[in-house]
Amino acid sequence: MMRSPSPVDRTDVALADPEHLALAMAYMVRTGRGLTMLRGISEAELREVDQALWDALGSNPARRVAVLVRFGCLIRVFAARSLADLLLRTGYRLLAPALRVAAQMRLDADLGFNPVKFERALIEQLARIDSGPALAA
Repeated sequence: MMRSPSPVDRTDVALADPEHLALAMAYMVRTGRGLTMLRGISEAELREVDQALWDALGSNPARRVAVLVRFGCLIRVFAARSLADLLLRTGYRLLAPALRVAAQMRLDADLGFNPVKFERALIEQLARIDSGPALAA
């Protein structure tokens, strides 16, 4: 039996550019929904983000789908209490590292990001920022 080709391999979503994920987050902030990582996102809101990505990224469906799926899973992973607490403690400085992790971490679209692995990678990103390059005297 021959299977029809699927446009997206949902067991391993393509990597994305963190800047493209930032476009999705910027849209949510611009439309007054900046707390989406704490409150979640509806299907209707994801469709709005898809339209905003269409406008920003053009008609490259593979890129748009990867960004949209990764963005939705990014929002969902913050339903984990430990990540929500980290966001509340860290504030907005957490966004850029979270977008970088979401853009590059292996993702199963059906299961989403593994919250424990996501938190570890995010804490590692934050530590890199905190240690930063030493300033020359």
